Amino acid sequence: MKTFFYFLVALGIIYGCASTQTDKKMVGENPTATENDTVRIANDSLEYEILIIEPGFNTFLNSIARPEGYYSQNYLENKNKFLVIEYNQRVNQPFQYNPELYPLQINYDGNVDYGYDVNYKLYNYFVFFSRTYNQRFSVPTRI
Repeated sequence: MKTFFYFLVALGIIYGCASTQTDKKMVGENPTATENDTVRIANDSLEYEILIIEPGFNTFLNSIARPEGYYSQNYLENKNKFLVIEYNQRVNQPFQYNPELYPLQINYDGNVDYGYDVNYKLYNYFVFFSRTYNQRFSVPTRI
């Protein structure tokens, strides 16, 4: 009977250790991302266009991000001012930050009223970027 009890305990330990294994996935890997995941923001009256070509961003925007109207436009503008400045500083430091993550500067003027849609999507891009590539900015991006 003792042998049977020890056998059951050993099986329980083996089963318990095997069940805690999880799938490992690389940072930035998203199984639902598509290659043509593009978000376009345009305003003809101000003559600007923003294209966000990032696999998984559209899915993130539609499923994880806070809904439009959750943040005020003033809040988004203030966050974006600081986030864009820090992002552009990282673009200019290719030996300190990965140039593949920071390829181009963002031309964002804090004195221009881009509207709610642009500020909302730009802020959520920074949230997505922070979460996907494990990047931390001095201004916290929260969901």
